[in-house]
Amino acid sequence: MEKIPEIYGKLVFNDRIMRDKLPGDVYKALRKTIKKGTHLELDVANAVAIAMKEWAVENGATHFTHWFQPMTGYTAEKHDSFISPTDDGQVIMEFSGKELVKGEPDASSFPSGGIRATFEARGYTAWDPSSPAFIKDGTLCIPTAFCSYTGEALDKKTPLLRSMDALSKEAVQILRLLGNDDIESVITTVGPEQEYFLIDEKDYAKRRDLIFTGRTLIGAPSPKGQEMDDHYFGALRPRVSAYMHDLDLELWKLGIPAKTKHNEVAPAQHELAPVFDTTNVAVDRNQLTMEVMKKTAKKHGLVCLLHEKPFAGINGSGKHNNWSMTTNTGINLLDPGKTPAENTQFLIFLAAIIKAVDEYADMMRLSVASAGNDHRLGANEAPPAIISIFLGDELTAVIDSIKNDTFFKRDENVVMETGAAVIPHFNRDNTDRNRTSPFAFTGNKFEFRSLGSSASVATPNIVLNTAVADALSDFYEVLKDVPKDKLDESVHALIKDTFAKHERIIFNGNGYTDEWVKEAADRGLDNLKSTPDVLPRFIADKSINLFTKHGIFTETEIRSRYEILLENYCKTIHIEACTLREMIRQDFAPAVVKYMESLSRSILSKKQISSRISTSAEEKMLEKVSAEYEALYVALEKLDADIEKAETMEDGLDLAKFYHDPVFKDMEKVRSIADGIEIHIPEEFLPYPTYSRILFYV
Repeated sequence: MEKIPEIYGKLVFNDRIMRDKLPGDVYKALRKTIKKGTHLELDVANAVAIAMKEWAVENGATHFTHWFQPMTGYTAEKHDSFISPTDDGQVIMEFSGKELVKGEPDASSFPSGGIRATFEARGYTAWDPSSPAFIKDGTLCIPTAFCSYTGEALDKKTPLLRSMDALSKEAVQILRLLGNDDIESVITTVGPEQEYFLIDEKDYAKRRDLIFTGRTLIGAPSPKGQEMDDHYFGALRPRVSAYMHDLDLELWKLGIPAKTKHNEVAPAQHELAPVFDTTNVAVDRNQLTMEVMKKTAKKHGLVCLLHEKPFAGINGSGKHNNWSMTTNTGINLLDPGKTPAENTQFLIFLAAIIKAVDEYADMMRLSVASAGNDHRLGANEAPPAIISIFLGDELTAVIDSIKNDTFFKRDENVVMETGAAVIPHFNRDNTDRNRTSPFAFTGNKFEFRSLGSSASVATPNIVLNTAVADALSDFYEVLKDVPKDKLDESVHALIKDTFAKHERIIFNGNGYTDEWVKEAADRGLDNLKSTPDVLPRFIADKSINLFTKHGIFTETEIRSRYEILLENYCKTIHIEACTLREMIRQDFAPAVVKYMESLSRSILSKKQISSRISTSAEEKMLEKVSAEYEALYVALEKLDADIEKAETMEDGLDLAKFYHDPVFKDMEKVRSIADGIEIHIPEEFLPYPTYSRILFYV
């Protein structure tokens, strides 16, 4: 059996492989491109392509693909073989620098929000050298950006890279003002924790709602859910443990640093967490992780569900985006320092983040908006839709002391007393954790907890990077002309003023309470509960100015993404509504009729045996189910009518609002009645597995 260090990264064209395979001058040129973003000459690209092809073929690859992330939320790939025919009827394996650097997928076949018409098919994929190539299923996968023939970004990677550059530029300016002349760049790092459900493949195959939508559209609660709190961090079941073991191995081969695995709160729910990585690499690897999770599950006769809310009545799945900033010299800018200079540096970046989140809270909310995630946010299982920042008692006290010009003394040794002599003493962390906060400081990073489990982590990081870059840009304008002997005083005044202006966004309490909803409104914070509520903010002047100022999106790119998000929301609810209608008519209703027929036969049989035998129980049940069945039919007719009306509507936002209300409410009504009937029907009558079977039999 291979040892972990031997298999880790074996399918990745990483720095060690490049150093081994490339000539010294080529390696240095490529590293310079990766580190500083310099242009890569064609002769260097050719040399890299040859080495990459040889390595890929040695590891069993026969094809290559430009692996990119269009606006579908998934990845895309078109495979080409390395073979090139020769005059003597043979083939040789070839791969050129041009093929490495550029590809040409059909741009009109991906969501473009109107940028590309059907007859305007040309688009380009361009190699991202900073994200290493890898081998998947016998194909060399080259991470790339994707743009239209006219240059607009049609993917998530391009604006993400732009946002990373923007933040680096603004952060370096501030750091040099503070005397850090050796710092050349600042990178953002991300560690996305991934929640998911595992269910049996046979159960999945019997539920068309899971197949078509990723979530159950009907289904009565199991007698036992998560109320006993016995699943979280519980012992792994053998089948789940075997899956997780194989998943780790597959991820490690791809150089994905899977670190932590455990049972989550809901039955059949689990979590995987990797080690931090540079943001664009972390985004690529999270997309790849979700794909590998699904493939590995299939090998174990399981299905991995990544929908935000696969099952009603128990917790859904999120994705926690652990975000920080690090200089090229290795300094974590969110690590509180031990000297006055380090503390000033930390506080100015903390102030920038607080200002950014307060001013662009609506963009933060928009970055996690989707039909699936609307089921979670504000549902006492995930952070509320109201964006706020948790800092903890100590940092809040620091801010208060700065605002009030009072002295703050840090308690360095708060020893935890457990009351048991055998347990070693240890120091308590400076901050508690607040799982109800959307954006929480957790020691040397911020954890953005509002992301949905199926989403790409690119968009939240685009928004976060850009908003922080904008705050740092404002700070630079204030400080750039200040004389050196006045700089400390001006920095302190800026930090103090920023904390005072934006303290409304800081909330350390319980975000699940009704009191917080009221208090947030009093503070002037938005409560954008649904995707249709928040989407118009994307095309507001404030948003357009932010993203165009820093070169993240053009106005055309913003408006196109707005159209894509609207269309995706409407299509998602439409598919769910049609699936529910079909499932009720073709699966559930026939089962109810069969059960009523069974009750009728039982009543008739008893009466034939003897008129003295009571049939009141069967008659009451038949009457109850029959009445609920009639109500179900009425509710279904209402859903039919509203689906038909939706199909005639043309305005995107009006349609999204109509799908949210009344179509979605029609669906909830149908579900409520169906679930009420289901609890009366024996399992053998139902054509699909119940919640009890799905959640507790893996």
